[in-house]
Amino acid sequence: MSAPFVEIPEKEFVLPGTRTCAGCGLTLAYRYILKALGPDTIVTLPACCLTILHGIYPKTPIAINAVNNTFASTAASAAGLVAGLKALGKDKDFTVMAMAGDGGTFDMGIQALSGAAERQTDFIYVCYDNEAYMNTGVQRSSATPLGALTTTTPFLPKQQPKKDFLTIMEAHSPSYMATCCSAYPRDIYAKFRKAKEKKGTRFIHLAVPCPPGWGFPTSQTVRVGRLAVETGMVVLFEIDEGEFKLTGKSLTMARSGRKKPVVEYLKLQNRFAKMTDEQVEALQREVDSRWEKYLERSEP
Repeated sequence: MSAPFVEIPEKEFVLPGTRTCAGCGLTLAYRYILKALGPDTIVTLPACCLTILHGIYPKTPIAINAVNNTFASTAASAAGLVAGLKALGKDKDFTVMAMAGDGGTFDMGIQALSGAAERQTDFIYVCYDNEAYMNTGVQRSSATPLGALTTTTPFLPKQQPKKDFLTIMEAHSPSYMATCCSAYPRDIYAKFRKAKEKKGTRFIHLAVPCPPGWGFPTSQTVRVGRLAVETGMVVLFEIDEGEFKLTGKSLTMARSGRKKPVVEYLKLQNRFAKMTDEQVEALQREVDSRWEKYLERSEP
């Protein structure tokens, strides 16, 4: 079963003139995120690829209000916006969304995010995950997967697995939590529409392929994103008030019992060019183990 068919609004909030790289997965996803949340949205963001997408002052191709914050304080900035809107009596008029990359979430931003989530501060937090510090030169982050090359691991690929940040966030019991991928826009739209209607802290993990950082042609962004899901590297699910459900393509895969080997995903990306056979096998075992756990959780 794919994501339910929904009518997506024609109005655009990402206008021509963005400064992101060709084939940017973030740009594809952001278009549908803003369509889902609508014009009464305030986004706060640190220095990251999303800053590039928003443009250079005083011009921007993004037709919503935005606040720029320091690298580690995205969730703290969102909490301040929520408090300010409440003090003005406008908290019911706007949706506050904090959005940062994996570096600003898994690494530098985790303290502020954890505190806000523990307090159930009323905003949507989005981690768009391109698995490295892409905006500053493709440096390794704790979200970088095992075996990937980066500019700070240029000869010996990363030896550690990706941090299990989804488990960390689930432990905070957010009112709504979901994963999505830029290659599946209807799934993105449906989940952000649902998140908008919730209260408390909502956390969404967004997988966004990056052509220059991952090393694949700009025309292959959607293909790479779909393979991420089809191999189980990315699993689409939601946790709504504590209830876990597989969604979209991942639900279809669970029902059919078909999942592609991770090597089909790895071979399209130059960042995995030095990955050893042992590392590929270790990654496959990790993906299979996680997939089986999700299958167990999804059973009635």
